[in-house]
Amino acid sequence: MLVDDHAVVREGYRAVLQKQPGLRVVAEAADGVEAYRLFKEIKPDLVIMDLAMPGIGGIEAIRRIRQWDRNAQVLVFTMHQNAAFAVQAIRAGARGYVTKTSPPETLVQAAMDVLSGRIAISPDIEHELALSKLAGEVVAADVLSPREFEVLRMLLAERTSDEIADTLHISPKTVANLHYLIKTKLGVGSDIELVRLALRQGILSQRDWGEA
Repeated sequence: MLVDDHAVVREGYRAVLQKQPGLRVVAEAADGVEAYRLFKEIKPDLVIMDLAMPGIGGIEAIRRIRQWDRNAQVLVFTMHQNAAFAVQAIRAGARGYVTKTSPPETLVQAAMDVLSGRIAISPDIEHELALSKLAGEVVAADVLSPREFEVLRMLLAERTSDEIADTLHISPKTVANLHYLIKTKLGVGSDIELVRLALRQGILSQRDWGEA
């Protein structure tokens, strides 16, 4: 099953994957909610999932799918060339992480590896993971749970507590508690410090912040 909010992107990697013997795309989804629903209905052998989508992101979708089926095989295929997203995706239950800047054969090999029960990480992300260990400050990916990381992502996108609560099916009070816990774990005292940390660690890009 392919999960990406851009139909053109899905069409491109569907064409690449279906050239491989034994691989067939049985479903496509444009967001995390649809992916979760279709997974329960179709039970594909492999899910190839983007992270940046409308509504719940890929990390939350992975968490829900793996909660429903602990044996689900999920491979992330995303533009996020950042160690924090890779760590959180794996922690949520993904078995592989490949960036969209990788050549097509890297995606194909990763799909085969995950289907064979192996972890698959593209070389550029392996490099980012190694570099992240050299940072001197608390790394968000290391201390936040997948649910906390998803709330952080939404807070950085300037979603309100009510919007986050509605998307994640939790109460606004729970969102407020998570907001406080995130700041505590990261050792920051304000939202502006939270933004600065997210910019330093590549969770939020300068362009995204400028457009917010």
